[in-house]
Amino acid sequence: MKREIPVLITLIVGIYMLLGFFVPHPAIATLYGDLQQWAIVVVGCTYVLGVANLLRINWQKVARREHDWLFKAVLIAGLFATMAVGFSEGPRYSEDSSKFQWIYRTFYSSMAATMFALLAFFIASAAFRAFRIRSVEAMLLAIAAFILMLGRVPLGNAIHPLIPEAADWLMEIPQNAAKRGILIGAALGVMATGIRLILGIEKTYGGGEASS
Repeated sequence: MKREIPVLITLIVGIYMLLGFFVPHPAIATLYGDLQQWAIVVVGCTYVLGVANLLRINWQKVARREHDWLFKAVLIAGLFATMAVGFSEGPRYSEDSSKFQWIYRTFYSSMAATMFALLAFFIASAAFRAFRIRSVEAMLLAIAAFILMLGRVPLGNAIHPLIPEAADWLMEIPQNAAKRGILIGAALGVMATGIRLILGIEKTYGGGEASS
């Protein structure tokens, strides 16, 4: 029963949410809105569980003095310090002059910028491998990428005014067409997964294996 009950709850709630989305009747819309609010509360609880899991895993590694345990100790100290500052300031934490925002701008934003700067090298390496011209499709991809890179910097406009226009055309027409195709495929995948969950075919959330 411990697996059948979650499947039954998922079936009932899933069908009701579909019904509430398409039927705007007040009797259905009220509970539909309440369920959405409950979902937000559940998501908020997952943040608490995430923090607890982070502390549990990293504290064990610090206690055992595992590899890079000092960095994990800094992570735990930073987590507690940020939480203490945020709770002490209360609603004022979102103000630009607050200490919490100073921590965010000074530490988090700087580290995030550093991570993105490091990712640029990996992107350049991947682009070098992807743009090797071994077929007609690879040649078209390389040409489009070259035009886009030139069109997004002042050098492209200095070479010829048509280069930025060609870059804009590539972004608005071919890129949008491919992106929408991918989004349609992803939406169909989400719908298929939702139907499998509602019908009880996908049972991995309850600890079971998915049926074929």
